[in-house]
Amino acid sequence: MEQGRARDAAVPRPYAPEAPGMPETSAPGSRRVPEQARGEHTHGEQDRSGCPSRSQTQTQAQPPSSPIRRHSVRGQILDALRTALVSGELAPGEVYSAPVLGERFGVSATPVREAMQRLALEGAVEVVLNRGFRVIERSARELAELAEVRALLEVPVMLRLARTVSAERWAELVPLAEATGAAAAVGDRAAYAESDRAFHRALLALSGNQQLVMVADDLHRRSQWPLVSAPAVRRADLVADAAEHSALLDALMARDLPVVQSLIREHFTGSAG
Repeated sequence: MEQGRARDAAVPRPYAPEAPGMPETSAPGSRRVPEQARGEHTHGEQDRSGCPSRSQTQTQAQPPSSPIRRHSVRGQILDALRTALVSGELAPGEVYSAPVLGERFGVSATPVREAMQRLALEGAVEVVLNRGFRVIERSARELAELAEVRALLEVPVMLRLARTVSAERWAELVPLAEATGAAAAVGDRAAYAESDRAFHRALLALSGNQQLVMVADDLHRRSQWPLVSAPAVRRADLVADAAEHSALLDALMARDLPVVQSLIREHFTGSAG
């Protein structure tokens, strides 16, 4: 894939206060990243805050949901960018400009840069001087290495939990498994990625080791980023992956350790999420 090339891509836009004087935009689901966001030279551009003044917020009509506090904007932008990474809307090899993306999110470039810098620390993007951030192009080997590390961490813990956790506790996780199935059934890769991670976090949380949960979740998130030039994940792949969650719970409730071990290892190596 040629780096920095322009192409249309939709990026989810979280709710954020609009800047005074900005024209109305379309519904969040229909907003798209403008061509200028990709590979644009941003040297010398001025940040523009999308947060209205106190006097203006007193007279503006409030949206149906609660107003967003300024300190939460960066977190919402980070969530939106992570979703766009998983769905492939932020494409591997492409360069994205923080000021232009900030305009589309209705905020200044600052929270976008801060979110991108967090993604750079996670290894999802890299800084391109005077241009923005390039999405990292990942290899199949990196994905295999992540799966191996996840298996080394999680398989022993799951086998220990299979011996000690009651069937009733495992049954409490059935709604989370069903949520992955619902997202898979409609082919929503971003929603599936979130529900998949929520299911695995809940499994590991039964160990009582929060450090393990955080480390494993970070590895899981990184394994969900799409590979460069990889074929799109099919809905059938997501459905099959979600079915493994229900099968795993059945094996855990039955304390069938060989099946638990086999399912977890296969899930890591063939996971669509």
